[in-house]
Amino acid sequence: MKSIPQNRLFTIKTLNLIIVMTSINLASNYAMVGIPNVKLMDLFVFISGYLMGAFPGAIVGTLTWLVYGTLNPYGFNFIILIATCLGESLYGVVGWLSAKFGLGSNLSSLKEVGGKKVWWTNLKFGVIGFFSTFVYDIFTNIISVVIVGLPPLMAIIQGAPFAIAHEVSNFFFFFFGCSALIVTIKKYLGEVRNYG
Repeated sequence: MKSIPQNRLFTIKTLNLIIVMTSINLASNYAMVGIPNVKLMDLFVFISGYLMGAFPGAIVGTLTWLVYGTLNPYGFNFIILIATCLGESLYGVVGWLSAKFGLGSNLSSLKEVGGKKVWWTNLKFGVIGFFSTFVYDIFTNIISVVIVGLPPLMAIIQGAPFAIAHEVSNFFFFFFGCSALIVTIKKYLGEVRNYG
C-alpha cells in the first residue's frame, strides 16, 4: 500500500475551514453591501486566525478581498486591492496572537458565554476588534488618498465618518460574536474529529 506524504502545508480540515470561512465572508459582504464599512468579514478573519493560526487566517482575509475587491459594486483599483488584502491579513494575525496569549481560553461551552466571567473576555475581544480596525482604516485610507495624490492627513479627515462606523461596528461584532463563534466552531471541529 502506498503511504500518503505528510509534508502538506495544511491539513484537509484546515483547508476546508479556510474555504468555509472565505465563503461566509463573501456571502455576508454581499448581503451587507448597502451598509458602507459595516461588515462581518473582519470578525470571521480574526476567528480564522484564532482557530487555525496566523497564516491560514491571513489567507482567509486575502482570498476574501481577492474576490470581493475584484467584483466590488463600488469599483476596482489594483493598488487598493493589494492594500486591503494586506490590511485584512492583520485580523488573522491578531486572532492568532489572541489565542497564543490565552484570550478566550476560559471558554468551553455556550452556557459560559452567557455567564458574567465571559463579559470581561468579550470586552477584551471588542477592544481588540476596535483597535485592529483603527490600524486597518489608517493604513487603507492613507493608501487610498496617496493614489490620487492627496496628503495622508486628507485620508484621515475624509475617511473619518467611514472609519468611525467601521471601528464601532467591529467593536460590537467582536464583543458579541467572538466568544460564541469560537466555542461553537471548536465544538463542531471536535465533533468532526470524533466522527472522522
